[in-house]
Amino acid sequence: SSDRYLATLRLQKIGFVFQTFNLISTMSAFENVELPMIIHGKLSRKECKQRAIELLEMVGLGDRLEHLPSELSGGEQQRVTIARALANQPEILLLDEPTGDLDTKNTIEVMDIIYDINRAKQTTCLMVTHNPDLECYADRILYVKDGKFQKQAINTIQTKLELDTYLAYINEEY
Repeated sequence: SSDRYLATLRLQKIGFVFQTFNLISTMSAFENVELPMIIHGKLSRKECKQRAIELLEMVGLGDRLEHLPSELSGGEQQRVTIARALANQPEILLLDEPTGDLDTKNTIEVMDIIYDINRAKQTTCLMVTHNPDLECYADRILYVKDGKFQKQAINTIQTKLELDTYLAYINEEY
């Protein structure tokens, strides 16, 4: 059926990161990341465990493997969500307001991880955000207003935000 096809496509080719983390509250960070690989069924349990650990280390949570979502900060929960989204090595990462609930420091940390994933793993990242300050991470920007496409821009020099510089900029602005 088409529902089964779409579910398989999502499991194998697309990673999802939402503003609300959608982590399973009774499962550890490690188990939340491991679960999509178990469902996919392409790796042995040993390989699933190894990959889950590698992904959590990649997002800076190697020391938080056994923590439940309620024991993690918002930024840490979002990093678990990113690791989980990468579990099955998707070609596309869809990000819906991935920093919407985060403070400035965690926003920059999460965006740096997404930037590195895009560059190092050649994963296409499609992000929706209301924060225009994050445009510096993108190579192509599409502007939508009231649900309608307005224009696009090409950013030839992608860069990461520097926390101190960005905070100084924000404080000047307000």
